[in-house]
Amino acid sequence: MPVDLSGTWNLHSSDNFEGYMLALGIDFATRKIASLLKPQKVIEQDGDSFSIHTYSSLRNYLVKFKVGEEFDEDNKGLDNRKCKSLVTWDNDRLTCVQSGEKKNRGWTHWLEGDELHLEMFCEGQVCKQTFRRA
Repeated sequence: MPVDLSGTWNLHSSDNFEGYMLALGIDFATRKIASLLKPQKVIEQDGDSFSIHTYSSLRNYLVKFKVGEEFDEDNKGLDNRKCKSLVTWDNDRLTCVQSGEKKNRGWTHWLEGDELHLEMFCEGQVCKQTFRRA
């Protein structure tokens, strides 16, 4: 049975967010503002159906999906690109591969102890973030 990622999570640490945003082609001013944010994630999980809300003072983002079913994702408010996304379980890690304009793009969520980990990757850049329960 996959792990339950449900909960409200506050950003605790972030490593290489700047490099990740550069790989996405995000402009200088937006990168500088985004690097100061402390987003909150609210994950709702019902079996293999998910909704992940990311809230910040700059932008909010919502993605809904079912594990194992490819879907069209509009990253409006992030890098404003559209892509095909497929989320799967890799043991206890929830992994998304995004196919589109940017190569080798996606993310992975998993739990270690009481922390939620997120790795976001794009074109060789990896951003590692940890979140703690609110």
